[in-house]
Amino acid sequence: AMGFALPNLLPKQYTHYAAAMLFLYFGVILLRDAKDAGDGVSDELAEVEEELINKKDEGEGDGGDAESGNAVNKSQSQGPEAIATGILTQAFTLTFLAEWGDRSQIATIALAAAKNPYGVTLGGVIGHALCTGIAVVGGRMLAARISEKTVATVGGITFLIFAFYSFFVEEA
Repeated sequence: AMGFALPNLLPKQYTHYAAAMLFLYFGVILLRDAKDAGDGVSDELAEVEEELINKKDEGEGDGGDAESGNAVNKSQSQGPEAIATGILTQAFTLTFLAEWGDRSQIATIALAAAKNPYGVTLGGVIGHALCTGIAVVGGRMLAARISEKTVATVGGITFLIFAFYSFFVEEA
């Protein structure tokens, strides 16, 4: 919704340069993060994996101390069903908010207006499920093979290329 409303409220030139500045900002931030990151698995990821292994070996805890990394949140103490529900809720909310008002939703609305809405609904659900499934599996496979530093470096360079293009090549 912001992508539609903001350009209509502000002159195109302002939104163009604001986008270019955001590309530049995100590129610099990602390259700074890449410089600070190690070559292997991030410390945070290694810590979480170790904590999960320890929790699995120990069974459920009684709470613990958050500062020492021994805290158990309510979903952990409630069992696998609560954890699955939490993950499902997070994934649903993230996907719903990210997809709300984007081009694929607009195209689906137009298609449903012209074709059978039940067929469009079924096709949209299957298509989105496949696309999301590929993203999940691909992301997991890439995370096992590519370091966080590499991802941040490539992302930072890509954002800087977008910024350069927006400032010097594309007309406002």
